[in-house]
Amino acid sequence: MTNALWYLGRGTGVSALVLFTLTMVLGLVLPSGRSLPGLPRFAVAALHRTISLTALTLLVVHVTTLYLDPYAQLRLADVVVPFRGAYRPLWLGLGTLAGDLVVVLIATSLLRRHIGQRIWRMLHWAAYACWPLALGHALGNGTDRAAGWMIWVAIGCAAGVAATL
Repeated sequence: MTNALWYLGRGTGVSALVLFTLTMVLGLVLPSGRSLPGLPRFAVAALHRTISLTALTLLVVHVTTLYLDPYAQLRLADVVVPFRGAYRPLWLGLGTLAGDLVVVLIATSLLRRHIGQRIWRMLHWAAYACWPLALGHALGNGTDRAAGWMIWVAIGCAAGVAATL
C-alpha cells in the first residue's frame, strides 16, 4: 500500500500543478475581458472554476496520500505550518504556504457575496503568489524534479503563464 500512496501522491502533485497553471492562465485572461477562441466570457469563467475545483481535489489527494504514507513522514504541522518539515523544510514550506493560500482563496470565494467584490478581488491576488510557490515546491521538493519529463512540465507551466502575462 505504501508504494501506491507514494505514486498517487507524486502523480496528483504534478497533475495539480498543471491544473493550477491552467487556472492561473484562465484567471489572467478573465479580468482583461478577453474570451478564448470559441468560448464566450461566461464559459471561460465556468472553465476557470471547474479546473480550480479539480486542481483543489488533486491537491487534497496529494497532501492526504503523502501524509498517510509512512515514507514521506509528514506530520500534521508540516501540512499546515510552513517551513516546519524535517525534510527540505524550505521546499516543503513553499508547498505548505501555497496550500494555505489556496485555503484563503477558497474561503474568500465562498464568502464573496458577504465580503464584497472589492475585498474578494484584493484577497484573490494571493493566487498570483500561490502559483510560483507551488512551482518552487515541485522543483525543489519533488522526487521527480530532475527527471526530463518533469523539467518539461515545469517549463511548459512557466511558459504558459509567461505567455499569458
